[in-house]
Amino acid sequence: MRHIVSLLVENEAGALSRIAGLFSARGYNIESLTVATTEDHTLSRMTIITTGSDRIIEQITKQLNKLVDVVKLQDFTEGNFIEREMMFVKVRAQGESQRSEIKRLSEIFRARIIDVTDTTFCIELTGSGDKLDAYIKAMHESNVVEVVRSGSMGIMRGDKALTI
Repeated sequence: MRHIVSLLVENEAGALSRIAGLFSARGYNIESLTVATTEDHTLSRMTIITTGSDRIIEQITKQLNKLVDVVKLQDFTEGNFIEREMMFVKVRAQGESQRSEIKRLSEIFRARIIDVTDTTFCIELTGSGDKLDAYIKAMHESNVVEVVRSGSMGIMRGDKALTI
């Protein structure tokens, strides 16, 4: 089963390495990892996507909680949450018909064209992983020059929050 685990960690050198090391030492895979500082500059928020049975995820969360760097941990799979991912995609855009088709598809997917050259468009898109995958498929892979994805981020709905 797919799990989204969000952590508040000390914003110090080596914290990411120790957490990733915990996963690799036990043979667990990290499918997606996103890290950034929070409103408190001493803390970073880390979002990890991993898969495993409930027993394995429980083991991972217990081991993560033992790490000195981890201030607080929350498994989003236990509640109602919002998940999004961001993507930049550079596509070939030559000729008026191809450029018009890209603009039309971008409007349908609520994507934004953020850079234009004579031969390419750079497009920004935010949404679920499935939405991003569908956009790439609709864009025809032969037109895609480059794709950059952020990895998933998540936040709990309602009053629940990952704070200290």
